Order: sequence, then C-alpha cells, then structure tokens
Amino acid sequence: MKKLAINKDAVCMSCSTCELACSNAFYKSNDPRLSCVQIVSKNGAVTPKICIQCGKCSRTCEVGAITQNAKGVYMINKSKCVNCGKCIEACPFGVLVKQPEREAPSKCIACGICAKACPMDVLYINETEAVAA
Repeated sequence: MKKLAINKDAVCMSCSTCELACSNAFYKSNDPRLSCVQIVSKNGAVTPKICIQCGKCSRTCEVGAITQNAKGVYMINKSKCVNCGKCIEACPFGVLVKQPEREAPSKCIACGICAKACPMDVLYINETEAVAA
C-alpha cells in the first residue's frame, strides 16, 4: 500500500511549500486552496491534513469513477466522473479539491511532490506490503 504520511518527529513551520508544490503540479497555479494537502492550525499546533486513502470518496461515488489501484491509491477516472461533488462532501479530511472550470475534482495520488518540496521533512511516502484479504 502506498500513501502520503506525516513524520510525527518533524515540525511543520507552515511555509505552504507542500501546498504550492501540489497545486502547481496539478493545476499549474500557486494557489494553496487547490492543493490536495492542506496546512491547518489546531490547538496551537500546525499540521498538514492529508489523504489517508480511506476510500470514503470511492464508496460515495455512484458512477464508480473512483477506484483503488494495485498500490492501494484511490484514483479518479475523470472520464467517468459526473462532477456531482459527493466525493468532496464525503472526504473526512477535506482534501479533495475542485477548480470551478475543471470537469472533475482532484485527490492525492501519493505522488510525493509535496513531500519532496517540504523543507522540514514533515511529509513522506509510506509504501508497505498489501495485506491479503
């Protein structure tokens, strides 16, 4: 299974470099609101909100546009997406994003662009063996 993870020993300095790397990679825009990683402040601590590949978006998609690949990453098939927004509403972390002029939302695909951009090594890609069901 492959997913983005947070290094609990690192401290996020809220520089937004990860957000900008993500939004630039997928939307060609330096707009943190378009990032699939969101920096939030809670109880005085700053931390990124990330997709943990939980699959709630997939279970909500009525047309089957979101499926899990062999590495455990949920991917959006933009040609199947009807842009209903139910996956965005279902995401418990609020990290599915939609640019108004796009036909489908975007979600983390565990590409690691944000992790490579983070100067504090807060984010990393965790790859583990899939457990047989």
